Amino acid sequence: MDDLAADLAALDRGHLIHPLHHPSEQAHAKLFVSGSGAMLRTADGRDYIDGLSCLWNVNVGHGRAELAQAAARQMETLAYASAYAGFSNEPAIRLADAIVSRAYPSSAAVYFTTGGAESNESAFKTARYFWKRMGKPGKVKIISRRYGYHGVTMAAMSATALPGYQKMFAPMVPDFHQVAPPYPYRWEGNGECGAGAADAVEAAIGEYGADTVAAVIAEPVMGAGGVIVPPDTYFPRLREICDRHDVLLIADEVITGFGRTGRWFALGHWGVEPDIVSFAKGVTSGYLPLGGIILSTRVHRALEEAPMAERYMHAATYSGHPTCCAVGLANLGIIAREGLVERSAGMGAKLLAGLETLRALPCVGDVRGLGMLAAVELVADRATRAPAPGLGAKVVAAAAERGLILRQRAGAEGPPVSGDSLCLAPPLMTPEPVLERIVQILGEAIVAAAG
Repeated sequence: MDDLAADLAALDRGHLIHPLHHPSEQAHAKLFVSGSGAMLRTADGRDYIDGLSCLWNVNVGHGRAELAQAAARQMETLAYASAYAGFSNEPAIRLADAIVSRAYPSSAAVYFTTGGAESNESAFKTARYFWKRMGKPGKVKIISRRYGYHGVTMAAMSATALPGYQKMFAPMVPDFHQVAPPYPYRWEGNGECGAGAADAVEAAIGEYGADTVAAVIAEPVMGAGGVIVPPDTYFPRLREICDRHDVLLIADEVITGFGRTGRWFALGHWGVEPDIVSFAKGVTSGYLPLGGIILSTRVHRALEEAPMAERYMHAATYSGHPTCCAVGLANLGIIAREGLVERSAGMGAKLLAGLETLRALPCVGDVRGLGMLAAVELVADRATRAPAPGLGAKVVAAAAERGLILRQRAGAEGPPVSGDSLCLAPPLMTPEPVLERIVQILGEAIVAAAG
């Protein structure tokens, strides 16, 4: 490491607090200095395959000059202006239109945020707002699923059902409740997981009373919880349950949106339409912070027809930020022009087929994925599916030594018990030879770590 990099590392340890911070993990931190396509380079000159699109978000890949140019042009013209009621700007208008045109048939309008947690906060508030407008102010509860991740602001953290994110920040916000996830590999009794997990939501609605439940929030594919792909029966049944009990369905598409699963938005895989969609990450491919919620016609109408005394008093300084929206619009243009949604479906199937070969390794219990989103779950015993505590962290370290960045979801004691899951979400444009190299490195890393 040269003198500049050493100085930066010292300043980092002294003055920068990182997400999920612990100082021990900064002792030998990778200092990224450049990126190109599916590759990242560190200050010591090493190249790494970006196997997780950094944080599931660099959909079009690194080093896209077109996005930098879109930001520069907008900054030179109008870097920022308020988008509060009574004001607007062209990039926000055009991006909202572009998103609605690519979302679900019932989608009507977009409210912009700066990231995923803020999007889910906005979704929760909008669900409560909707029911107050409908004359049902008691409908305030939010139901989520265990292993779901929705962010770490207070309400989003309360919907998130990964205990490590909550332990040091409790108590949780009231009226958030979790139920069993659609996790086929770990479903008790190995029965019909789709119906059973949807019925768990209905049981919770019955327990709390439909007149108290505002919404169910669900990731189409659970991302940070271990890339858990639901059975095909799950979302159609969940939609029917929500309709029957008059409960809104919020699709958390912060990870799955904008082509990640091989569709612009993921619930289309099952022919289901949500009432509210939360999005972020892939909307700008991470080049600038941006997120938002998409409202269905039904929910949007509640805002549009509200009297002044019941107006939508939700706001943020950077909602509809012109520069962020200009980059988002250019990013959507790249995704559409280069056919990256379709490419995600095709290349994702090849990635999953490659990962399936790793089932030959004794400690690989499950391989799963959809589009450019996949995971390998590790176990100590394939017959009992018992977890192998700590193995995932060793694999991640061994993969990094070999030039691959990925992420693990540590196993849990339950419910349900689970093994460490190695998560992959490479950029949608990742070349096929690089995908093959990902599988090769991962296999080598698992063997090295298990040995």
